[in-house]
Amino acid sequence: MQLLKGKTALITGAGRGIGRATAELFVQNGAIVYANDIEVGSLDSIACENLIPVYFDVTDTHAAKAVIMKIKKEQGQLDCLVNNAGVMQDALIGMVDMNVARRIFDINVFAIMDLVQLAARLMKKQESGSIINFASIVGVRGNIGQLAYSASKGAVIAMTKTSAKELAPNNVRVNAVAPGMIDTDLFRSIGEERVNERISQIGMGRLGTPDEIAQACLFLASDMSQYITGQVIVIDGSTTI
Repeated sequence: MQLLKGKTALITGAGRGIGRATAELFVQNGAIVYANDIEVGSLDSIACENLIPVYFDVTDTHAAKAVIMKIKKEQGQLDCLVNNAGVMQDALIGMVDMNVARRIFDINVFAIMDLVQLAARLMKKQESGSIINFASIVGVRGNIGQLAYSASKGAVIAMTKTSAKELAPNNVRVNAVAPGMIDTDLFRSIGEERVNERISQIGMGRLGTPDEIAQACLFLASDMSQYITGQVIVIDGSTTI
């Protein structure tokens, strides 16, 4: 089905994992996708007429604004923003480096806030749009050793709920997805032993896949969810943490 035919999307952190799966699924469903990554060249292999790489650091306000203006000039609209770019660095209480914590918030919170504001200006004028922010299961439930990361994702959830209330009169929807343990390079970087320990906490007995998260994003970007806003969709296969 062409669920996103005629729509234009900006997806951050699309160089690999969930972001790339989401970008590819959106294109398959008819969208024109501006796919962002910080690593120049990381998206060149999948670039096509409907997938346009835009390389910039999401914490760079001027670069983000320039891309929003580029989309407006080239497409005349922005129908969906997927704020997927993020970082994770763990540390127990007492071992949290505040410089690291600030970097986590710069990328996971302030960059999202910036892009929400930039996209909202265009979407409000259109009287339509869908913003999808990436939270995490640990932002909902917390987790040992993830003080800074869980705090950043909790902030994303609060931002999502507030943005949804403010933008609802303009028919702009704002929702969050909160993945659990997903089979990505980032997750597997914790080591095989810890991965196996984590899988034992999942009711379904396996890691989720990037495609399964992308499918939730597709639903939230499409008109099938046109009366859904301010929600946090946890996708965790019944995980206990």
